[in-house]
Amino acid sequence: MRSIKKFRRVFSKIIAIAEKNVRTQIRFKYYMIWKWILPFLTLLVPMMIMNTVFELSTDKNIGPWTTQNFMIFIFIGYIIMLMQNMIFLIPKSLIQEKYWKTLPALMTAPFNRFYLLFGYIISEFIGILIPFTAFLIVMLFFFPLSIPTLIMVILMFFGIGIIFSGLGLFLGVFAVSNENFLYVFNIIIRLIFWFSCVSYPFQLFPRGAQNIIQLNPIYYLIDLIRFTWIENNIIFTIQSHQIHMTIFAMSLIFFPIISVVIFNKIYKKLGITGY
Repeated sequence: MRSIKKFRRVFSKIIAIAEKNVRTQIRFKYYMIWKWILPFLTLLVPMMIMNTVFELSTDKNIGPWTTQNFMIFIFIGYIIMLMQNMIFLIPKSLIQEKYWKTLPALMTAPFNRFYLLFGYIISEFIGILIPFTAFLIVMLFFFPLSIPTLIMVILMFFGIGIIFSGLGLFLGVFAVSNENFLYVFNIIIRLIFWFSCVSYPFQLFPRGAQNIIQLNPIYYLIDLIRFTWIENNIIFTIQSHQIHMTIFAMSLIFFPIISVVIFNKIYKKLGITGY
């Protein structure tokens, strides 16, 4: 009975944070719609370039990608770009809280930073729910999945959301305590995404860039979800991409925990600075 009450109390705190964030997003609804449109506009150029590449290719394919299934690559890239906003919107939201002078109330002890993390995860998933659902339905019409694979793909998206939110919370502590470091790490994370094959297939990069990409854990997360869709066989995907699965599982555990630990330590040492 006591554990049920504790769970309800924790859940209510997480939902309160998520509700506050969703209400803030709705206040800036045109900006929210722009966030849905911008990834699509960003992917238009890669789509046109890849059409030319496929035409010039002798066997009409680039790795596992062909003109027939490349829309799966683009769709998952679009969703990843939408979810990438989780990383940068968390520090942006915390900066707003800081300058609205509501942050001290939000951070008052005892406050578990995991509440903050999962509150942001829920609110950001709600924020992309409309375009995600619409595009997913369209893609399933043209590229249907078995029920187990569909469930796995959705769970993978949710897992990536947790990982991205962990990165966002890591940036968030610098938004609270030292904004100079925030912009440095912001640039580093954007470079990491540049080498994660969001827009172009791995096989299209030169050998030197491929060596860098293979050191990037974000690449394996995105690559795994694409393989899961085109193969449409969970057992085969797990057996064929064990490195991808291992990195995905480790990232799912590592990023949220480490981000909360770093957040707590830096916030405890520096507090709120930069008003």
